Amino acid sequence: MMSRKAKKPFRYIQLVAEIEQKITNGTYQPGEKLPSIRKLHEQSNLSVSTVYHAYMELESLGLIESRYKSGYYVKPVVLRTMQAPASIRSVSPPREVRMSSMINSVVSAINDPRLVPLGMTVTDTALLPFKPFSRILKSLSQKDVRSMLTYSLSEGHPELRRQLAFRMLGVVRGISPEDIIITNGCMEAVALSLLALTHPGETVAIETPTNFSFLQLIKELGLMVAEVPTDPKTGVIIDKLEEMITRTKIAVCLFMTNFHNPLGALMPDAHKEQLVRLLEKHEIPVIEDDISAEIHFGEKRPVPLKALDRKGLITTCSSFSKTLAPGLRVGWVIPGKRCKKKVQNLKAGISVSTSTLDQYLIARFLDGGAYERHLRLLIKSIRRQMVQTALSIHRHFPRDIRLALPRGGSLLWVELPSHIDGLKVYQQALTQGISIIPGEVCSNSGYFKNFIQISCGIPFTSTVENAIETLGTLICKMT
Repeated sequence: MMSRKAKKPFRYIQLVAEIEQKITNGTYQPGEKLPSIRKLHEQSNLSVSTVYHAYMELESLGLIESRYKSGYYVKPVVLRTMQAPASIRSVSPPREVRMSSMINSVVSAINDPRLVPLGMTVTDTALLPFKPFSRILKSLSQKDVRSMLTYSLSEGHPELRRQLAFRMLGVVRGISPEDIIITNGCMEAVALSLLALTHPGETVAIETPTNFSFLQLIKELGLMVAEVPTDPKTGVIIDKLEEMITRTKIAVCLFMTNFHNPLGALMPDAHKEQLVRLLEKHEIPVIEDDISAEIHFGEKRPVPLKALDRKGLITTCSSFSKTLAPGLRVGWVIPGKRCKKKVQNLKAGISVSTSTLDQYLIARFLDGGAYERHLRLLIKSIRRQMVQTALSIHRHFPRDIRLALPRGGSLLWVELPSHIDGLKVYQQALTQGISIIPGEVCSNSGYFKNFIQISCGIPFTSTVENAIETLGTLICKMT
């Protein structure tokens, strides 16, 4: 069994992140020559190979270019000059969820294999470890298969829960296998948590914009929704949440503080501390969706709110849909102490258990140490795809768009000129064989009409470049 000691990222990856930051914050100007490989080797005490690999990665990201017999230069990158999208600053009163009539169309388009999937919110299967999974499946004996034809425990396969508890080392203290309940994906985890913590007619505080699937779920559960203004870079605006709490009785908060869908926002640690203490003060439980936290472009995984929990108010939900296999539908929930028993009972009563074979397959993969290697490659690929997609958007979209480059996840939230209708862009894109997500479906209040969401979860190919160029042409015709 592999060592449970956390592995440091490759040094060249750290160097890439450092140089990338200096490019995007303007320390290195467009057209400026970078230190030679040998000079940077001498300055940093890193090997020539490390510096070379870092420059190769930066070149593949489209941030620098090699000039024959001259060295490496910063490309005329303009991402650093782009403004972050605007956010809503007003606090909304509780409302019933009124889903857009377009929601079913959006869901169908996301899953339509005939379309270029720029609206897909999961990772393309080309980037997932299908070969190791195939080897594990081929190694199964008849006895193994026979054992998987029955139900697993409703709380989940013991070995998978043990592997997940190992992965909490250094992230959340004191998590044991008994604290974890396996679910059919992250959405079941969120649904069970909402059912355990609310009654019909009560109010859920959510970020705005938000994952449109949350709005759909809240509607089906008969709950009200109050939208909290959210910053595109730092997440929930805490003083606005506090203002809402003084006006409205909140049953539970449903937040995504690590690489928010659709904003890509990462809440700073100090803000997370403030948020948790505010909600502890008012005894308001929190359901956090932490599904994208492992797709981070920094040196370490950002902490979940659960790591700051002192009163058992925080329930954490996640899954392997972004990193391993969306089709296996393996997720989990780590409930707060106040609702653990209720969540367990609901899981047993609603879906009985999660597929035994799927749980076994992922547990075997985690135990072999392959997951860490896979994550390194996946993060590298998604990061490259995100930069390439953002640069392509800048090339082909109108100059006055607004776009923030996230520090993790796989989504880009794009603000179009104010007079552009994102829903019309979505509809016209469908006629060109392209799926995106219109911003309007990410809010219950009619906000974000001139926004769209674009996924970077698929390899950046000429097909993707052409699709973005087509989108840009459609949008420019509307100006």
